[in-house]
Amino acid sequence: MPPTFLGLSLGPWLDYTINGLVIGNIYALLAVGLALIFGVSHLINFAHGSVYMVGAYIGWLCVTKLALPLPVTFLAVAAGCGLLGVVIERVGLRPLRDAPRIAPLLATIGLSVVMDQAAQLLFSPDPRALPTQLPAWRIAVGGGSIGALDLLIAGVGMGSAALLYGFLRFTRLGWAVRATALDRDAAQQCGVDVDTVNRTVFAIASALGGVSGLLVGMYYNTIDPNMGFQAGLKGIVAQLIGGVGNVPGAIAGSLLLGLIESYGIALFGTSYRNLFAFVALIVILVLRPNGLFARARRLPPEPLTGTFIAPSRPVALPRWAIRGLAVAALALPLAVQQPYLLQTLGNAWLFALLALSLTLVAGTVGQVSLGQAGLLAIGAYASALLTLDAGVPVLLAVPLAGLVAAALGTALVYPAFRLRGHYVSIATLAVGEIVTLVILNWESLTRGPIGVTGIPPLSVAGTPLVSGQWAYWVPLAVLLALAAVQSRLLSSHLGRTLRAIREDDVAARSYGIELDRYKALAFAVAGFVAGIGGALMAHFYSYINHETFPAPVSMLALTMVILGGLGNTAGAILGAAVLVGLPELFRAAAEYRMLIYGIVLLLLIRFRPQGLLGTV
Repeated sequence: MPPTFLGLSLGPWLDYTINGLVIGNIYALLAVGLALIFGVSHLINFAHGSVYMVGAYIGWLCVTKLALPLPVTFLAVAAGCGLLGVVIERVGLRPLRDAPRIAPLLATIGLSVVMDQAAQLLFSPDPRALPTQLPAWRIAVGGGSIGALDLLIAGVGMGSAALLYGFLRFTRLGWAVRATALDRDAAQQCGVDVDTVNRTVFAIASALGGVSGLLVGMYYNTIDPNMGFQAGLKGIVAQLIGGVGNVPGAIAGSLLLGLIESYGIALFGTSYRNLFAFVALIVILVLRPNGLFARARRLPPEPLTGTFIAPSRPVALPRWAIRGLAVAALALPLAVQQPYLLQTLGNAWLFALLALSLTLVAGTVGQVSLGQAGLLAIGAYASALLTLDAGVPVLLAVPLAGLVAAALGTALVYPAFRLRGHYVSIATLAVGEIVTLVILNWESLTRGPIGVTGIPPLSVAGTPLVSGQWAYWVPLAVLLALAAVQSRLLSSHLGRTLRAIREDDVAARSYGIELDRYKALAFAVAGFVAGIGGALMAHFYSYINHETFPAPVSMLALTMVILGGLGNTAGAILGAAVLVGLPELFRAAAEYRMLIYGIVLLLLIRFRPQGLLGTV
């Protein structure tokens, strides 16, 4: 009979504890690698989750195609992912060594997109089973049980920690890694080859990440090309809980995160699993941004933004040219009678609203938001539910949805206003994921995974505006109006104040500028614009669910604004037209679309960070 406490059986809770510790060990392999990379490069590596995914697929090939024994499979995964880490560091990041610190962070996002899409093209998006090759016995422990795979994961986790400790403590190269992490410039002056250190750290971190992916595939008996995104975020969360760059803290944070998730599943169900991780992240960032195990007096991070705005002279379009282009765009449906072409361009104008909102907060205020798709989702659901559940007319529901997105988006991001550097990007990414997970789980309001169907179209006097021409004209008219308002705002005293915050928030504060107030105003305007875009999408699509606005949409918006030029209103529109309109016109390459986006982002950061039209 299982033991009890206060009348409750402890057997299931022991199982949940064991499961939490097992998952925590897997997260630790990811988080330790991230901590090592941050220690020597001061970089949050968003590509680490993709390396984890690659490790799972190398293991799958070794087990199912080559029939290799498990020890050889582990060695192959570690070697393959270690080599991949060296390539990432040498080809993708070392050329950006002298670039502003935000540039390599954005490059890791592009690398992640490229690796994920390449895996999807090579292996198809379908999940694949990954056998464990281990006996199925389990040992009963106090009403719970431990299996062979549980012991293997625990052994790999503890063994990796011991080997890493020995490497850092007792080897010459390990001393060089520690010296570089402590003071890179001083280490270099003392003769440390920092390139070798970086290459070694990326190899070790990637090997650990790949082994983690293999273990997860064996634990759940399934892998897929998209498994790396959430796993990478969990590693980042675990590292932040323990303290960025703190290896023991990363291990402790991983175990704590694993237990939080496991107990949360026991109390609320599996669908809430990821929500706990991101809520914990926001709480830690707000209350103790340096982590639970970091030194209490550790200095706050330096800003990553501001200096990313590359020196450039923006392409100055005269007013008559802008008006001429606007008139030509509005007149296009009169000359072109192809519904598909007009609908494609109309979709590009909808995404241009998202890019318009992001270029304001990222380009003008210097707050790189990676959760902008969450604002689209808020606007879409607000307008759809107002029309269906509250009986609000569609033409009134759309601006109301913009106001709801402005209010909720600003309130959700507000805790991040006091953050700096990479923490801002991570916090906004977490906010976007929280929005998606709340939509998924709040079934009484959002219909949960079923989504919202039968959303009424835009209409005037009972006439639906759903034809090819109206699907083009309506988004374009709204886009031009909001772009004109935003351009006027940026040329005003308010715009100059926002750019002052971007360039140097310390100097801006010393001049009496209230940073939180102006950041809130910028996010409110951006939320309104994105909310309008999401509302229009809902009424044109007629159906939405929690997967309509995934995280890659935020990455697409970031690519748009960098392509056009950060802070450049016309550039945001151009970026959307190029990245959404053109690939859609070449449908033969539709499956390569996200791969193209990732490559474009990498090339822009490397060769033209100021964008096509220049930064403002």
